Amino acid sequence: QVQLVESGGGLVQAGGSLRLSCAPSGRTFSRYTMGWFRQAPGKERDFVAAISWFAGRTNYADSVKGRFTISRDNAENTVYLQMNRLKPEDTAVYYCAARETVIAGMQAWEYDYWGQGTQVTVSS
Repeated sequence: QVQLVESGGGLVQAGGSLRLSCAPSGRTFSRYTMGWFRQAPGKERDFVAAISWFAGRTNYADSVKGRFTISRDNAENTVYLQMNRLKPEDTAVYYCAARETVIAGMQAWEYDYWGQGTQVTVSS
């Protein structure tokens, strides 16, 4: 069983930056593809970014391309989401997810394990 623990959320002004972290526990992290999703109140859970364990291939939602960067440190067993130039519409609970395949999937149903989420609030 993989447990995912997110950290790094908080309140920031528009234009600011935050870095989210996700630390899986329970199994070797290096063979998991990792993803970030977000869910705003009253909305569905949306894909943000994903990074494959194979060659570090990444995928991003169009809404965050050029502003967010996903990365992983296999030695530290941690995946990061660097969020720059934040906008009020980025406000949501951000979830870390993991799956045991090489493809950096963009659909929530593709992921097997989920964290509890961390709140990100961007004020205007």
